[in-house]
Amino acid sequence: MLAFIQSYPLLLGTLLILLDLLLWQLIPLHRRAWRIATRLVFFLAFSAVLLAAGMSPLLPPPWADDVTRNLLATVLAIGWWLFAARTVTVVFGLLLVARGSHGGRLLQDVLGALIFLAAIVAAAAYVLQLPVKGLLATSGVMAIVIGLALQSTLSDVFSGIVLNTTRPYQIGDAISIDGTEGKVVDIDWRATRLITASGSLAVVPNSVAAKARLLNHSRPADRHGVTVSVVVPAKVRPKRVFDALEKALQGTSALLPSPAPKVTVKLSTLESVEYEASGFVADMAHKTEVRNQLFDLAHRHLEASGVMWNVDLALPPRSRQRELLDEVRVFRSLSGEERDALSQRMTAVEYLADQVILGIGDHSDHLLVIGSGVIQASIRNGEKLLEAGRMGPGEVLGVEGIVDENDSLAEFRTLTSCLLYRIEKDQVRSCLAQRGEVESALVKLQRFRQLSRESLLLQKPPQVKKGGFLSWLHK
Repeated sequence: MLAFIQSYPLLLGTLLILLDLLLWQLIPLHRRAWRIATRLVFFLAFSAVLLAAGMSPLLPPPWADDVTRNLLATVLAIGWWLFAARTVTVVFGLLLVARGSHGGRLLQDVLGALIFLAAIVAAAAYVLQLPVKGLLATSGVMAIVIGLALQSTLSDVFSGIVLNTTRPYQIGDAISIDGTEGKVVDIDWRATRLITASGSLAVVPNSVAAKARLLNHSRPADRHGVTVSVVVPAKVRPKRVFDALEKALQGTSALLPSPAPKVTVKLSTLESVEYEASGFVADMAHKTEVRNQLFDLAHRHLEASGVMWNVDLALPPRSRQRELLDEVRVFRSLSGEERDALSQRMTAVEYLADQVILGIGDHSDHLLVIGSGVIQASIRNGEKLLEAGRMGPGEVLGVEGIVDENDSLAEFRTLTSCLLYRIEKDQVRSCLAQRGEVESALVKLQRFRQLSRESLLLQKPPQVKKGGFLSWLHK
Protein backbone atom coordinates (compact mmCIF):
# COMPACT_ATOMS: atom_id res chain seq x y z
CA MET A 1 0.00 0.00 0.00
CA LEU A 2 2.86 2.37 0.89
CA ALA A 3 4.58 1.57 -2.41
CA PHE A 4 1.35 2.22 -4.27
CA ILE A 5 0.97 5.59 -2.54
CA GLN A 6 4.57 6.48 -3.33
CA SER A 7 4.08 5.49 -6.95
CA TYR A 8 0.77 7.19 -7.53
CA PRO A 9 0.51 10.13 -5.09
CA LEU A 10 -1.05 12.44 -7.66
CA LEU A 11 -3.70 9.87 -8.57
CA LEU A 12 -4.65 9.27 -4.94
CA GLY A 13 -4.55 12.98 -4.11
CA THR A 14 -6.75 13.82 -7.07
CA LEU A 15 -9.15 11.03 -6.11
CA LEU A 16 -9.39 12.31 -2.54
CA ILE A 17 -10.09 15.88 -3.74
CA LEU A 18 -12.79 14.67 -6.13
CA LEU A 19 -14.43 12.57 -3.39
CA ASP A 20 -14.33 15.55 -1.04
CA LEU A 21 -16.06 17.78 -3.59
CA LEU A 22 -18.65 15.09 -4.34
CA LEU A 23 -19.56 14.46 -0.70
CA TRP A 24 -19.63 18.21 -0.02
CA GLN A 25 -22.41 18.50 -2.61
CA LEU A 26 -24.29 15.37 -1.54
CA ILE A 27 -24.45 16.08 2.19
CA PRO A 28 -27.47 18.40 2.89
CA LEU A 29 -26.82 22.01 3.89
CA HIS A 30 -28.48 21.59 7.28
CA ARG A 31 -25.91 18.87 8.09
CA ARG A 32 -23.23 21.54 8.35
CA ALA A 33 -21.23 19.76 11.03
CA TRP A 34 -21.15 16.54 8.98
CA ARG A 35 -19.95 18.39 5.89
CA ILE A 36 -17.09 20.04 7.77
CA ALA A 37 -16.14 16.79 9.55
CA THR A 38 -15.97 15.03 6.17
CA ARG A 39 -13.75 17.78 4.76
CA LEU A 40 -11.41 17.52 7.77
CA VAL A 41 -11.14 13.74 7.32
CA PHE A 42 -10.30 14.05 3.64
CA PHE A 43 -7.77 16.81 4.32
CA LEU A 44 -6.00 14.65 6.90
CA ALA A 45 -6.03 11.72 4.48
CA PHE A 46 -4.64 13.94 1.73
CA SER A 47 -1.86 15.12 4.06
CA ALA A 48 -1.07 11.51 4.97
CA VAL A 49 -0.75 10.64 1.27
CA LEU A 50 1.79 13.44 0.79
CA LEU A 51 3.85 12.39 3.82
CA ALA A 52 3.76 8.73 2.85
CA ALA A 53 5.01 9.66 -0.63
CA GLY A 54 8.00 11.46 0.91
CA MET A 55 6.71 14.96 0.20
CA SER A 56 6.30 18.00 2.44
CA PRO A 57 4.32 21.19 1.69
CA LEU A 58 7.06 23.14 3.50
CA LEU A 59 9.78 21.96 1.12
CA PRO A 60 10.20 21.83 -2.64
CA PRO A 61 9.66 18.39 -4.25
CA PRO A 62 12.65 16.05 -3.70
CA TRP A 63 12.76 14.72 -7.27
CA ALA A 64 14.62 17.48 -9.11
CA ASP A 65 16.09 14.99 -11.62
CA ASP A 66 12.71 13.55 -12.62
CA VAL A 67 11.01 16.49 -14.34
CA THR A 68 7.61 14.84 -14.78
CA ARG A 69 7.42 13.56 -11.24
CA ASN A 70 8.74 16.85 -9.88
CA LEU A 71 6.06 18.77 -11.77
CA LEU A 72 3.28 16.49 -10.51
CA ALA A 73 4.57 16.78 -6.96
CA THR A 74 4.68 20.57 -7.24
CA VAL A 75 1.02 20.67 -8.36
CA LEU A 76 0.08 18.35 -5.50
CA ALA A 77 1.91 20.47 -2.92
CA ILE A 78 0.26 23.68 -4.15
CA GLY A 79 -3.09 21.84 -4.02
CA TRP A 80 -2.37 20.99 -0.38
CA TRP A 81 -2.05 24.68 0.54
CA LEU A 82 -5.30 25.55 -1.25
CA PHE A 83 -7.04 22.54 0.33
CA ALA A 84 -5.77 23.69 3.75
CA ALA A 85 -7.05 27.24 3.13
CA ARG A 86 -10.49 25.96 2.19
CA THR A 87 -10.65 23.65 5.23
CA VAL A 88 -9.66 26.45 7.63
CA THR A 89 -12.23 28.75 5.99
CA VAL A 90 -15.16 26.37 6.49
CA VAL A 91 -14.10 25.70 10.10
CA PHE A 92 -14.12 29.46 10.75
CA GLY A 93 -17.54 29.58 9.08
CA LEU A 94 -18.87 27.03 11.56
CA LEU A 95 -17.54 29.06 14.48
CA LEU A 96 -19.12 32.27 13.13
CA VAL A 97 -22.59 30.80 12.66
CA ALA A 98 -23.57 31.91 16.17
CA ARG A 99 -23.04 35.54 15.17
CA GLY A 100 -25.96 35.50 12.77
CA SER A 101 -26.22 34.38 9.18
CA HIS A 102 -25.22 37.58 7.38
CA GLY A 103 -22.75 38.86 9.96
CA GLY A 104 -20.98 35.48 10.02
CA ARG A 105 -21.10 35.23 6.24
CA LEU A 106 -19.42 38.59 5.70
CA LEU A 107 -16.67 37.88 8.22
CA GLN A 108 -16.20 34.43 6.71
CA ASP A 109 -15.80 35.93 3.23
CA VAL A 110 -13.21 38.45 4.41
CA LEU A 111 -11.28 35.90 6.49
CA GLY A 112 -11.48 33.41 3.63
CA ALA A 113 -9.93 35.91 1.24
CA LEU A 114 -7.10 36.62 3.69
CA ILE A 115 -6.53 32.91 4.34
CA PHE A 116 -6.36 32.09 0.62
CA LEU A 117 -4.00 35.00 0.05
CA ALA A 118 -1.74 33.70 2.82
CA ALA A 119 -1.90 30.18 1.34
CA ILE A 120 -0.88 31.42 -2.12
CA VAL A 121 2.06 33.36 -0.67
CA ALA A 122 3.12 30.33 1.41
CA ALA A 123 2.90 28.02 -1.62
CA ALA A 124 5.01 30.45 -3.63
CA ALA A 125 7.61 30.66 -0.87
CA TYR A 126 7.84 27.00 0.23
CA VAL A 127 6.93 25.02 -2.86
CA LEU A 128 8.05 27.24 -5.74
CA GLN A 129 10.95 28.86 -3.84
CA LEU A 130 10.05 32.31 -5.22
CA PRO A 131 11.53 35.49 -3.66
CA VAL A 132 8.56 36.34 -1.51
CA LYS A 133 10.09 39.51 -0.06
CA GLY A 134 10.39 41.09 -3.47
CA LEU A 135 6.95 39.84 -4.39
CA LEU A 136 5.47 41.28 -1.22
CA ALA A 137 7.21 44.62 -1.79
CA THR A 138 5.90 44.77 -5.34
CA SER A 139 2.43 43.67 -4.25
CA GLY A 140 2.54 46.29 -1.48
CA VAL A 141 3.09 49.05 -4.01
CA MET A 142 0.33 47.61 -6.17
CA ALA A 143 -1.93 47.37 -3.10
CA ILE A 144 -1.41 51.07 -2.38
CA VAL A 145 -2.30 51.97 -5.96
CA ILE A 146 -5.31 49.70 -5.98
CA GLY A 147 -6.36 50.90 -2.51
CA LEU A 148 -6.35 54.53 -3.62
CA ALA A 149 -8.42 53.60 -6.67
CA LEU A 150 -10.85 51.57 -4.62
CA GLN A 151 -10.93 53.81 -1.55
CA SER A 152 -14.73 54.11 -1.51
CA THR A 153 -15.26 50.38 -2.03
CA LEU A 154 -12.74 49.46 0.66
CA SER A 155 -14.45 51.90 3.02
CA ASP A 156 -17.72 50.05 2.40
CA VAL A 157 -16.04 46.69 3.03
CA PHE A 158 -14.43 47.65 6.35
CA SER A 159 -17.59 49.51 7.43
CA GLY A 160 -19.50 46.32 6.67
CA ILE A 161 -17.14 44.40 8.93
CA VAL A 162 -17.71 46.92 11.73
CA LEU A 163 -21.49 46.80 11.26
CA ASN A 164 -21.54 43.02 11.31
CA THR A 165 -19.28 42.93 14.35
CA THR A 166 -21.20 45.47 16.44
CA ARG A 167 -24.54 44.39 14.92
CA PRO A 168 -26.66 47.54 15.38
CA TYR A 169 -29.26 45.88 13.13
CA GLN A 170 -29.99 42.49 11.60
CA ILE A 171 -31.98 41.00 8.74
CA GLY A 172 -35.67 41.69 9.30
CA ASP A 173 -35.18 44.77 11.51
CA ALA A 174 -37.07 47.98 10.72
CA ILE A 175 -34.50 50.77 10.74
CA SER A 176 -34.00 54.38 9.71
CA ILE A 177 -30.67 55.53 8.25
CA ASP A 178 -30.44 59.30 7.77
CA GLY A 179 -34.18 59.51 7.11
CA THR A 180 -34.37 56.42 4.88
CA GLU A 181 -36.74 54.00 6.59
CA GLY A 182 -37.36 50.38 5.71
CA LYS A 183 -36.97 46.72 6.58
CA VAL A 184 -33.50 45.19 6.25
CA VAL A 185 -33.53 42.43 3.63
CA ASP A 186 -29.80 41.97 2.97
CA ILE A 187 -26.38 43.00 4.29
CA ASP A 188 -23.37 42.23 2.10
CA TRP A 189 -19.76 43.41 1.87
CA ARG A 190 -20.72 46.67 0.14
CA ALA A 191 -24.20 47.84 1.16
CA THR A 192 -27.31 47.36 3.26
CA ARG A 193 -30.55 46.84 1.35
CA LEU A 194 -33.92 48.02 2.69
CA ILE A 195 -37.48 47.57 1.52
CA THR A 196 -39.28 50.86 2.17
CA ALA A 197 -42.93 51.34 3.10
CA SER A 198 -43.71 52.10 -0.56
CA GLY A 199 -42.22 48.77 -1.65
CA SER A 200 -39.07 50.29 -3.16
CA LEU A 201 -35.57 48.89 -2.69
CA ALA A 202 -33.17 51.30 -0.97
CA VAL A 203 -29.44 50.54 -1.18
CA VAL A 204 -27.38 52.27 1.53
CA PRO A 205 -23.57 51.92 1.31
CA ASN A 206 -22.07 50.47 4.46
CA SER A 207 -19.75 53.47 4.85
CA VAL A 208 -22.81 55.74 4.97
CA ALA A 209 -24.64 53.45 7.42
CA ALA A 210 -21.60 53.31 9.73
CA LYS A 211 -21.42 57.12 9.98
CA ALA A 212 -25.12 57.99 9.86
CA ARG A 213 -27.60 58.53 12.66
CA LEU A 214 -29.32 55.16 12.86
CA LEU A 215 -32.61 54.24 14.51
CA ASN A 216 -33.52 50.59 14.99
CA HIS A 217 -37.28 50.42 15.52
CA SER A 218 -37.12 46.66 16.19
CA ARG A 219 -34.94 46.90 19.30
CA PRO A 220 -35.76 45.99 21.97
CA ALA A 221 -37.91 43.24 20.54
CA ASP A 222 -40.69 43.47 23.16
CA ARG A 223 -41.20 47.25 23.27
CA HIS A 224 -42.00 49.54 20.36
CA GLY A 225 -42.94 53.20 20.65
CA VAL A 226 -46.19 54.60 19.25
CA THR A 227 -46.65 58.37 19.03
CA VAL A 228 -49.41 60.64 17.77
CA SER A 229 -49.33 64.42 17.56
CA VAL A 230 -52.27 66.84 17.52
CA VAL A 231 -52.27 70.58 16.99
CA VAL A 232 -54.80 72.54 19.08
CA PRO A 233 -55.55 76.29 19.02
CA ALA A 234 -53.51 78.13 21.63
CA LYS A 235 -56.63 79.57 23.26
CA VAL A 236 -57.64 76.08 24.50
CA ARG A 237 -56.53 75.49 28.06
CA PRO A 238 -53.72 72.87 28.16
CA LYS A 239 -55.28 71.05 31.13
CA ARG A 240 -58.33 70.23 29.03
CA VAL A 241 -56.14 68.82 26.25
CA PHE A 242 -54.00 66.81 28.70
CA ASP A 243 -57.11 65.21 30.24
CA ALA A 244 -58.54 64.33 26.83
CA LEU A 245 -55.31 62.81 25.49
CA GLU A 246 -54.70 60.84 28.68
CA LYS A 247 -58.17 59.35 28.30
CA ALA A 248 -57.34 58.54 24.70
CA LEU A 249 -54.25 56.62 25.88
CA GLN A 250 -56.38 54.76 28.43
CA GLY A 251 -58.92 53.98 25.71
CA THR A 252 -56.84 51.13 24.25
CA SER A 253 -55.55 48.07 26.09
CA ALA A 254 -52.89 47.50 23.42
CA LEU A 255 -50.47 49.93 25.10
CA LEU A 256 -48.07 48.50 27.67
CA PRO A 257 -48.58 49.71 31.25
CA SER A 258 -44.81 50.09 31.68
CA PRO A 259 -43.25 52.35 30.57
CA ALA A 260 -46.39 54.34 31.24
CA PRO A 261 -47.99 56.25 28.36
CA LYS A 262 -47.57 60.03 28.61
CA VAL A 263 -48.70 63.33 27.10
CA THR A 264 -46.27 66.21 26.52
CA VAL A 265 -46.19 69.59 24.80
CA LYS A 266 -44.02 69.30 21.71
CA LEU A 267 -44.21 72.82 20.24
CA SER A 268 -45.96 76.06 21.13
CA THR A 269 -46.65 79.21 19.09
CA LEU A 270 -48.96 82.20 19.48
CA GLU A 271 -51.58 80.54 17.29
CA SER A 272 -51.39 76.85 18.25
CA VAL A 273 -49.86 74.25 20.54
CA GLU A 274 -48.70 70.82 19.38
CA TYR A 275 -49.25 67.99 21.87
CA GLU A 276 -47.72 64.53 21.68
CA ALA A 277 -49.26 61.38 23.15
CA SER A 278 -46.96 58.36 23.28
CA GLY A 279 -46.88 54.81 24.57
CA PHE A 280 -45.44 51.38 23.79
CA VAL A 281 -46.75 48.17 22.24
CA ALA A 282 -45.32 44.67 22.58
CA ASP A 283 -45.59 43.68 18.91
CA MET A 284 -44.24 45.89 16.14
CA ALA A 285 -46.79 44.45 13.69
CA HIS A 286 -49.53 46.26 15.66
CA LYS A 287 -47.91 49.71 15.62
CA THR A 288 -49.84 51.05 12.65
CA GLU A 289 -53.16 49.68 13.89
CA VAL A 290 -52.69 51.11 17.39
CA ARG A 291 -51.48 54.46 16.05
CA ASN A 292 -54.56 54.81 13.85
CA GLN A 293 -56.75 53.86 16.79
CA LEU A 294 -55.05 56.48 18.98
CA PHE A 295 -55.70 59.18 16.38
CA ASP A 296 -59.39 58.29 16.39
CA LEU A 297 -59.55 58.17 20.18
CA ALA A 298 -57.72 61.50 20.48
CA HIS A 299 -60.20 63.17 18.13
CA ARG A 300 -63.22 61.75 19.97
CA HIS A 301 -61.98 62.64 23.46
CA LEU A 302 -60.88 66.13 22.41
CA GLU A 303 -64.27 66.69 20.84
CA ALA A 304 -65.94 65.38 24.01
CA SER A 305 -63.94 67.90 26.06
CA GLY A 306 -65.15 70.78 23.88
CA VAL A 307 -62.17 71.18 21.55
CA MET A 308 -63.63 71.67 18.05
CA TRP A 309 -62.03 72.07 14.62
CA ASN A 310 -63.35 73.96 11.61
CA VAL A 311 -66.45 75.17 13.39
CA ASP A 312 -68.88 76.99 11.08
CA LEU A 313 -69.82 80.10 13.04
CA ALA A 314 -72.74 80.73 10.70
CA LEU A 315 -74.56 77.67 12.04
CA PRO A 316 -76.39 77.85 15.38
CA PRO A 317 -74.55 76.11 18.24
CA ARG A 318 -75.69 72.58 19.08
CA SER A 319 -75.76 70.72 22.37
CA ARG A 320 -73.31 67.96 23.22
CA GLN A 321 -76.18 65.44 23.07
CA ARG A 322 -76.97 66.49 19.52
CA GLU A 323 -73.31 66.25 18.49
CA LEU A 324 -73.11 62.76 19.95
CA LEU A 325 -76.07 61.46 17.97
CA ASP A 326 -74.21 62.28 14.77
CA GLU A 327 -71.40 59.98 15.94
CA VAL A 328 -73.54 57.03 17.10
CA ARG A 329 -73.78 54.64 14.16
CA VAL A 330 -77.07 53.03 15.14
CA PHE A 331 -78.84 56.40 14.87
CA ARG A 332 -77.39 57.48 11.54
CA SER A 333 -80.56 56.55 9.68
CA LEU A 334 -82.54 59.16 11.65
CA SER A 335 -83.22 62.51 10.03
CA GLY A 336 -81.89 65.76 11.45
CA GLU A 337 -85.26 66.63 12.98
CA GLU A 338 -85.56 63.20 14.60
CA ARG A 339 -82.10 63.53 16.11
CA ASP A 340 -82.95 67.00 17.40
CA ALA A 341 -86.05 65.62 19.12
CA LEU A 342 -84.21 62.62 20.56
CA SER A 343 -81.31 64.74 21.87
CA GLN A 344 -83.74 66.80 23.96
CA ARG A 345 -84.82 63.65 25.81
CA MET A 346 -81.30 62.50 26.70
CA THR A 347 -80.46 62.75 30.41
CA ALA A 348 -76.87 63.32 31.57
CA VAL A 349 -75.50 60.97 34.26
CA GLU A 350 -72.02 61.32 35.80
CA TYR A 351 -69.90 58.46 37.11
CA LEU A 352 -66.66 58.47 39.05
CA ALA A 353 -63.71 56.27 38.15
CA ASP A 354 -63.97 52.54 39.01
CA GLN A 355 -67.76 52.45 39.17
CA VAL A 356 -69.83 49.63 37.69
CA ILE A 357 -72.37 51.05 35.27
CA LEU A 358 -73.87 47.75 34.22
CA GLY A 359 -72.93 44.40 35.76
CA ILE A 360 -73.14 40.88 34.38
CA GLY A 361 -76.74 39.70 34.71
CA ASP A 362 -78.11 43.23 35.21
CA HIS A 363 -81.10 44.32 33.16
CA SER A 364 -80.98 47.74 31.55
CA ASP A 365 -84.15 49.79 31.05
CA HIS A 366 -82.38 52.43 29.01
CA LEU A 367 -79.72 52.88 26.36
CA LEU A 368 -76.56 54.65 27.47
CA VAL A 369 -74.42 56.78 25.15
CA ILE A 370 -70.90 57.63 26.34
CA GLY A 371 -70.34 61.39 26.27
CA SER A 372 -66.82 61.44 27.74
CA GLY A 373 -64.43 59.15 29.58
CA VAL A 374 -63.26 55.54 29.16
CA ILE A 375 -65.28 52.43 30.06
CA GLN A 376 -63.90 48.91 30.34
CA ALA A 377 -66.02 46.01 29.04
CA SER A 378 -65.31 42.63 30.70
CA ILE A 379 -66.83 39.16 30.28
CA ARG A 380 -66.84 36.23 32.66
CA ASN A 381 -64.29 33.47 32.07
CA GLY A 382 -64.91 30.91 34.77
CA GLU A 383 -64.46 32.69 38.08
CA LYS A 384 -62.49 35.55 36.57
CA LEU A 385 -63.32 38.59 34.51
CA LEU A 386 -61.61 38.89 31.15
CA GLU A 387 -61.21 42.32 29.57
CA ALA A 388 -62.95 42.38 26.21
CA GLY A 389 -62.23 45.96 25.21
CA ARG A 390 -62.51 49.62 26.09
CA MET A 391 -65.16 52.10 25.02
CA GLY A 392 -65.10 55.85 24.50
CA PRO A 393 -67.26 58.79 23.41
CA GLY A 394 -69.98 57.98 20.89
CA GLU A 395 -70.34 54.30 21.83
CA VAL A 396 -73.40 52.67 23.40
CA LEU A 397 -74.17 50.06 26.06
CA GLY A 398 -77.34 48.44 27.37
CA VAL A 399 -78.28 47.10 23.91
CA GLU A 400 -79.47 43.70 25.20
CA GLY A 401 -82.22 45.16 27.35
CA ILE A 402 -83.55 47.19 24.42
CA VAL A 403 -83.53 44.56 21.67
CA ASP A 404 -84.75 41.37 23.36
CA GLU A 405 -85.10 42.11 27.10
CA ASN A 406 -82.05 39.97 27.89
CA ASP A 407 -79.68 40.60 30.78
CA SER A 408 -76.22 42.01 30.19
CA LEU A 409 -73.51 39.47 29.33
CA ALA A 410 -70.69 41.89 30.14
CA GLU A 411 -69.65 44.16 32.97
CA PHE A 412 -69.13 47.82 32.10
CA ARG A 413 -66.86 49.64 34.55
CA THR A 414 -65.50 53.18 34.36
CA LEU A 415 -61.71 53.56 34.09
CA THR A 416 -61.94 57.35 34.35
CA SER A 417 -64.62 59.78 35.39
CA CYS A 418 -67.35 59.54 32.76
CA LEU A 419 -70.36 61.44 31.52
CA LEU A 420 -73.09 59.29 29.98
CA TYR A 421 -76.39 60.24 28.38
CA ARG A 422 -79.34 58.03 29.14
CA ILE A 423 -82.14 57.39 26.63
CA GLU A 424 -85.24 55.74 28.11
CA LYS A 425 -86.41 52.47 26.63
CA ASP A 426 -89.71 53.96 25.41
CA GLN A 427 -87.88 56.65 23.44
CA VAL A 428 -85.60 54.08 21.79
CA ARG A 429 -88.51 51.80 20.91
CA SER A 430 -90.32 54.74 19.39
CA CYS A 431 -87.33 55.14 17.07
CA LEU A 432 -87.41 51.40 16.35
CA ALA A 433 -91.05 51.61 15.36
CA GLN A 434 -90.49 54.59 13.08
CA ARG A 435 -87.16 53.49 11.60
CA GLY A 436 -86.55 49.82 10.90
CA GLU A 437 -82.93 50.65 10.11
CA VAL A 438 -82.33 51.52 13.79
CA GLU A 439 -83.62 48.13 14.92
CA SER A 440 -81.51 46.35 12.29
CA ALA A 441 -78.41 48.23 13.43
CA LEU A 442 -79.01 47.36 17.10
CA VAL A 443 -79.63 43.68 16.30
CA LYS A 444 -76.49 43.54 14.15
CA LEU A 445 -74.44 45.17 16.90
CA GLN A 446 -75.77 42.74 19.51
CA ARG A 447 -75.04 39.71 17.31
CA PHE A 448 -71.53 40.93 16.61
CA ARG A 449 -70.81 41.36 20.33
CA GLN A 450 -72.15 37.90 21.13
CA LEU A 451 -69.97 36.26 18.48
CA SER A 452 -66.97 38.26 19.65
CA ARG A 453 -67.59 37.20 23.24
CA GLU A 454 -67.77 33.52 22.26
CA SER A 455 -64.67 33.71 20.09
CA LEU A 456 -62.70 35.43 22.86
CA LEU A 457 -63.62 32.70 25.32
CA LEU A 458 -62.70 30.00 22.81
CA GLN A 459 -59.45 31.82 21.95
CA LYS A 460 -60.02 31.63 18.18
CA PRO A 461 -60.89 34.26 15.56
CA PRO A 462 -64.62 35.01 15.19
CA GLN A 463 -66.33 34.09 11.94
CA VAL A 464 -67.49 37.64 11.38
CA LYS A 465 -66.55 40.61 9.28
CA LYS A 466 -62.84 41.45 9.42
CA GLY A 467 -61.91 44.02 12.01
CA GLY A 468 -61.14 42.14 15.21
CA PHE A 469 -62.94 42.00 18.50
CA LEU A 470 -62.23 45.64 19.41
CA SER A 471 -64.06 46.75 16.28
CA TRP A 472 -67.38 46.38 18.06
CA LEU A 473 -66.35 49.23 20.33
CA HIS A 474 -66.51 51.54 17.32
CA LYS A 475 -69.90 50.37 16.11
